[in-house]
Amino acid sequence: MAAFTVHPPFSNPNSITKLYKIGGRTGCGRRHGAGPVRCEVGAAVNRQVRVSNGGDSVEICRVLNGMWQTSGGWGRIDRDDAVEAMLHYADAGLSTFDMADHYGPAEDLYGIFINRVRRERPPEFLENIKGLTKWVPPPVKMTSSYVRQCIDVSRKRMDVASLDMLQFHWWDYSNPGYLDALKHLTDLKEEGKIKTVALTNFDTERLQIILENEIPVVSNQGASGREQVPQLWSYGTVMGGLLSEKFLDTNLAIPFAGPPLNTPSLQKYKRMVDAWGGWSLFQVLLQTLKAVASKHGVSIPTVAVKYVLDQPAVAGSMIGVRLGLSEHIKESNAVFSLVLDEEDISNIQEVSKRGKDLLRIIGDCGDEYRRT
Repeated sequence: MAAFTVHPPFSNPNSITKLYKIGGRTGCGRRHGAGPVRCEVGAAVNRQVRVSNGGDSVEICRVLNGMWQTSGGWGRIDRDDAVEAMLHYADAGLSTFDMADHYGPAEDLYGIFINRVRRERPPEFLENIKGLTKWVPPPVKMTSSYVRQCIDVSRKRMDVASLDMLQFHWWDYSNPGYLDALKHLTDLKEEGKIKTVALTNFDTERLQIILENEIPVVSNQGASGREQVPQLWSYGTVMGGLLSEKFLDTNLAIPFAGPPLNTPSLQKYKRMVDAWGGWSLFQVLLQTLKAVASKHGVSIPTVAVKYVLDQPAVAGSMIGVRLGLSEHIKESNAVFSLVLDEEDISNIQEVSKRGKDLLRIIGDCGDEYRRT
């Protein structure tokens, strides 16, 4: 069973996670005359999940620590403070970190962190730590030596013999070199330098081509699923912080009246709020989530993440971490014990269906990144 990442889950509250049943198979992306995925009721969340495709598998925490925030724009990251924060997250059971070759020092921070784990924690603790990274090369000729060289850079930076997961992105679909790259990545997997091969922001058409070429990918950020790849990862689950008490009962139309949109993620997801239904409707959603949160003694972000994880197709959800600057360990761990009832889900869905379908506005997976 493979996993797929949805982007962004709560920024399309019309379907919340952009999940649909496609011909009886769960997926995200384009709809083909099918209804939204049903949300499961009354279940606590298991902390770990194993995703696999064929003989390839990896077990990770269902709430992942996203490290995009180390790339600049969220505040200055101090190396020592960041690594210490990573240890705090891992000690609290939040043991999976998602990064990329272009997320500033993310891979280097992971390398320092994993060495401290090796020195300061028992072997069984180390076994639970997972580092997922992405490779986003320019669309040049994908030779075996070029791919190997690039992957070796990530292995060196992260200080691991084998990458737990390598997620691959391709910018230009007019260049079919992505198939060559994936075949070389599969070769590196067979050599033991990569444990699992994955995708990031591939659309439905290219995903189908990849699967037809029998390339054993275990995940994709946002493209449609098929029978052999039914599960999903979600990111953007709390919309960079917009889905929080901080933005409840605010009016961003009045200059300086509300919290500043001072990070790349806040600015990105505010544009999606505008496309979905505007700030007034978004306030209704926040008020609804706050009522649910107060009922259960948790926060709005905790409710948002749990709602997404309760979707049958979703394997895990990513939450961005501002390492050494802020911390949300308590809120993240509260997700695993929170149980939403039928009334909670019905109230959230009643508001969400009032918005527009962002799939029709944004397009298929990754389309927003490829527009000029």
